[in-house]
Amino acid sequence: MELWYTEEWTDNVRFSIKVDNHLFSDKSEFQQVDVFESKEFGKFLTLDGLMMVNYKDEFIYHDMIVHTPMATNMNIKNVLVIGGGDGGTVRELTRYPQIEKIDMVEIDKMVIDVSRKYIDICACKLDDKRVNLYYEDGVAFVRNAKDASYDLIIVDSTDPIGPGEGLFSVDFYKDCYRVLGEDGILVNQNESPYFDFNAKEMKRANNKIKNLFPITRVYQAHIPTYPSGHWLFGFASKKFDPIKNHNKEAWENLNLKTKYYNSDIHKGAFMLPQYVKDMLNENE
Repeated sequence: MELWYTEEWTDNVRFSIKVDNHLFSDKSEFQQVDVFESKEFGKFLTLDGLMMVNYKDEFIYHDMIVHTPMATNMNIKNVLVIGGGDGGTVRELTRYPQIEKIDMVEIDKMVIDVSRKYIDICACKLDDKRVNLYYEDGVAFVRNAKDASYDLIIVDSTDPIGPGEGLFSVDFYKDCYRVLGEDGILVNQNESPYFDFNAKEMKRANNKIKNLFPITRVYQAHIPTYPSGHWLFGFASKKFDPIKNHNKEAWENLNLKTKYYNSDIHKGAFMLPQYVKDMLNENE
């Protein structure tokens, strides 16, 4: 008997992966957590039946959400990660010697515990001495954070439903603006422009951030296991433009070995298809 993991991308489109083993399944206080093993994608973690991370393409998402802001401002020292319980974003951040503190706020401890056990390719740096783990609501954490206490905030969230819903609100983005220093950068996963549900949330998030930050950009990556494979990220800053202030030479001098991100991708990722540009220019 064959076992298949199937994710509903829309009411009319499904994405399936043939599964060898169902390694973990439990319901936390917040969501259903599962880990599967497959030949094509290796081990993968799902939350409420949605793909979060897998061994084959996780590097694309984590490269793009971390190295893009880091190569824009090489003086980032204090970082806040909201979500990201699998640990992949923290793993990439720990590669930068100039970073002094990484606070990671994940509401669901089960996600971190399960990732440590099964998704070690991502969770391998959660015990770095610069990393502080907080098991609490990211919205409340930012609301209570001190002004100008971070140089970079990465919102590595699920879709804007369930536990991730508040991370797409105006109040949350206002608090992010407040707790960022004058050189501060905010990066968030910004959904897909392709299917209606994702596109609607992408436009809503972009409109909210555009009204708060003087510099806002959207960039893209190809992530095969996310709906449509075409995924967007939001970049917002008080001072730095990711293209004009791209610190190409300094970043390359670090000699970081990456699998997806490079200096050409940094520039090219901001060159969006026309239909995406049109959507981003629409009023909510």
